[in-house]
Order: sequence, then structure tokens, then C-alpha cells
Amino acid sequence: MNIDVDVIIIGSGPAGVSAAFPLVKAGYKVLMIDGGKTKSHNYLQQNYLELRENDSSQTNWMIGEKFHALKMKTAISPKLRIPDLAYVFDSFHEKIKFNNGDFTVVGSLASGGLSNAWGAGVARFSNKEMEKFPFPAADLEKSYRDVGLRVGISGKSADDLRDYFGVDNEADGPVALDDLHLSLLNGYTKKRHKIASAGMMLGRSRVAVLTSDRKNRKACTLSGNCLWGCDRRSIYSAVEDLELLKAYPNFYFEPGWFADAIIRDQENWKVNCSAVDGLNINYFVAKKIILAAGTFSSTKLALKLLDGNLRLGLLSSPTAAFLLWLPKFFGRKLVSGFGLGQLSFAVQLNNEIRGFGSTFSTAGIPLSEFASHLPLRRGNAIDVLSALLSSCVVGNIFLPGHLTNASVTLLHNEQLHVEGVFDESVYPLMQQASSILKKSFFSMGGVILPGSFTLGKVGGDIHYAGTLPMRKSPQRGECGQNGELAGVNNIYIVDGAVLPILPEKSHTLTIMANADRIGNVIAAHLQMEKV
Repeated sequence: MNIDVDVIIIGSGPAGVSAAFPLVKAGYKVLMIDGGKTKSHNYLQQNYLELRENDSSQTNWMIGEKFHALKMKTAISPKLRIPDLAYVFDSFHEKIKFNNGDFTVVGSLASGGLSNAWGAGVARFSNKEMEKFPFPAADLEKSYRDVGLRVGISGKSADDLRDYFGVDNEADGPVALDDLHLSLLNGYTKKRHKIASAGMMLGRSRVAVLTSDRKNRKACTLSGNCLWGCDRRSIYSAVEDLELLKAYPNFYFEPGWFADAIIRDQENWKVNCSAVDGLNINYFVAKKIILAAGTFSSTKLALKLLDGNLRLGLLSSPTAAFLLWLPKFFGRKLVSGFGLGQLSFAVQLNNEIRGFGSTFSTAGIPLSEFASHLPLRRGNAIDVLSALLSSCVVGNIFLPGHLTNASVTLLHNEQLHVEGVFDESVYPLMQQASSILKKSFFSMGGVILPGSFTLGKVGGDIHYAGTLPMRKSPQRGECGQNGELAGVNNIYIVDGAVLPILPEKSHTLTIMANADRIGNVIAAHLQMEKV
């Protein structure tokens, strides 16, 4: 099958749609291929706590008609246990064919990719962080601005994290804090200098969530349904941009296909595909191909192109979680609120390494999600949490991705082998972070519950990057400064695979901005080729 197009984009997640806009707006014909998985019905449409109290059929969406939540009880994230989000992760492992041992791998074949179930955190990389990129930081400035305005960001605040996030020029005001987080922020303000001297800064989270209506997307109403899927579409998903792209007559969308391989077809490239939910095969042809299928999927396609006896590095952020108790709120009734990051913090661990994390309401999370993290028998843990949880918030922390020693190789049986362990420095760094957080939050009126600070599994951050990094002088298995795969003409990579670094902070906005930048570069190349 050959649709006459200029560019094929494989993947419809944040990177894919961001690369598509400059090309489509410049008038070029773009075909986007994706796995096409979509949700089968609407997300929760009422307040989470009200549904938990009154919905007689709540087991259908909490456990699932086919007991999805129970089957996924060992999954690393509660999102993987939500029945209504099962489509996001469905069939990914089966199609990619992983050999990953103890390394946790998560991906998506859904339209919109993992942005259907993400934390929505956004940040720019600093000028210092951008020094590791093969182009000036200024080259991303317009793309950062354009992408930020398109996705819709909230959290603008004159706080200590304003410069750290760097997105306030594109942001609206923050989502309202619940009373626990408001108390923490007030406590930080009062003890700011003492806490800052210990190495911690705190402020409002910057998230891709609307606080005012925007056409078909509605402002957040604090329903507590963030974990379960946002029916109001307040939380950005690349599906929103996919719908905008479909309005262009020169944009073509072919869902339901998995790209198995890219092969040379005379002067063009042919993408061989298999049906995600069937036995059909198909192919699509274009001169230029953009890989935006996610770090692992794009890496496997690139390794096949390179006839790949290569061992590629992989960046993945070590992460930990904790439960923070605010004694002054003990006995408080659980109240619905915003379920994503409300407050965020940065912790300076040494001259080079920081940790970054956020705190979240417990109101929209089943009690069972916390029970396994306390050093108690399950029954006792549930009894304790039933009394404490309404006066708790949950937090996480990430370290830079180079602190996981990980790699990716393509085996002869076409399995993608992923392996990795934490660098030995991670354990003392996390101990240091735990100590700083305990002291700092105590000054704000909070107590990290003993035994709750838990290091995650390797790969459990789901922040994967750096397998095919951009370089000024790329070698085999790397990309040039505009994402073109070294040694292979007209194959571009725009997702996390090309990031040369993975800081502790959220990286999706930078992936999108870089994809937008590369999309503009490819559009300029197409224009020159016409001359």
C-alpha cells in the first residue's frame, strides 16, 4: 500500500504529534502510523469519593470485569492496575518482544501513547543541562514556547522553583491546593531559609493541566479522578493534538499498525507493518521517516536498520516513594482534590546531583496501594492506613538518569534485551535525600512514616532515554544534531531515544520541543529539495 506522502511518522505520542505540526503547517503530506489502541468507554464522570461511597457497581472500574487489577497486582505503578487504562499498555510487550529480566519496561501502542496515563509534569532543561546537547539552548526557545502554549500548562507562581521549571511564561495559574498541601506550603514559607540551607527548595508543581476551559477541553474541577482518567480532558494527552492534526487535509492517519521494520525501497523507505489486533500485513512508502514510537520501539527499529550488533546505553532515573503524615490533620475527613503533583521540590545532594519530586493527594488512590509499603502485616497496615491516610500525602523523588547503568541490545531472535542496575552511588544518595526530606518536611509540620521511603525497581521510573543520543559528530548508533540516524539518510528520531542526558526533572516537554525543532528542520530540507 502506498499513500503518496512526503514524510511518515511512526508513533502518535507527544513526540510524534510535535514533529508533525511544523510539517503539516508547511503544506507537506504527512502520514502517521500508530498502534491504534483506544479506550472503549468514558472515564469516571463523577467525583471519585462520591462514587466510592455510592456506586454499587464500583468493582467494575476498580477491579475490572475480568479482574484486571488483581492480575496486575505486582505491577510497578497503580496506573497499570486501572481497568479503564488497560488499553494504554495492552500488547506492548508482545509486539516488541522483550528480554528484560529484572529491568522494568513500560510502553504503549495506544493512540497518544503514554500521555494517556502520565503524571503531566513539565519543565524546561536549564542552560547548563543544555550544554550536553549538540546545538545551542536558544535553538529550542521557540519550540518550548509553542509547545507549552499548545498543551496548556498550569502552576505559574513566584516561588522558589520558578527558574528551575522555566515554564511560567507559557503557564496559567496553579490548580488549587488541598488543605494538607496548603499547610505544607505555609510551613515552608515560614521556615524557608532553614529548609533552603539544608538543600531543599519547594514550590507549586508545573503540570500540563488546564485551569480554564479551552474549546473541547475543560478546566480541572478537583474531582480526584486523575489516576483513573480525566473525562474532562483537563490533563493533556497527545490525542488532543492528534485531533487537531486530523483537521488538515494533508495529514493522514493510519491506526492499528505496528511497524515491524524499515527497509530501503529504491530512493525511498518502506515501512513494513503488521496489524496490532490481527494477522494482516501492510506497508507504507516515503522518502523520509520519523521514528517517534517511544524509546524502546524506536531503538529496536533503528537497531534493525543498523543490522545491529550494537550495545546501546540507556538512561533511566532511579526513583523512590514515601508517605508523609501531617499530624495536625489527624481525624480529618478525606476530601477530593487534584490527584497529580500539587507541590514539587528540588533537593541538592552534591555539587552535580539533585533530586526532584512531587507530593500528591491520597484521596483518589485506593488504600491497598499504600498497604504494601508499610513495615506491617497487610491487615495491620490497612487498619493503620484507614486511620491515617486522610492526613497523609504521598511523595516521590527522581535522580538523574545516568545513575542507572543500563543497556539495550538486539538479540538474534529479534528480542530486545534490556538490562540494568543502579549505580552504587544511588543508595547513599537516596539515604541522603531521605534525611533531607525528613528534616525539611518535619519543619513544615509533616512526618515521613517510618519504613515508607522505598526505592523503586530499576526502570520503574518509566523515564527512558538516551539510547541513540544526538551528537555533534555522531558515531554508529547515535544521531546527528537534527535527529538523523548516523550512516542512514532520511531516517530521523525525535522521541526520548535522542536525548543525550536525562536530568532528574520531567523530560516530556523537552522531548516535544526537540521534536518540534526537528520537524521544522525537516520542513526546511524538503523546501530546499524542491528548489
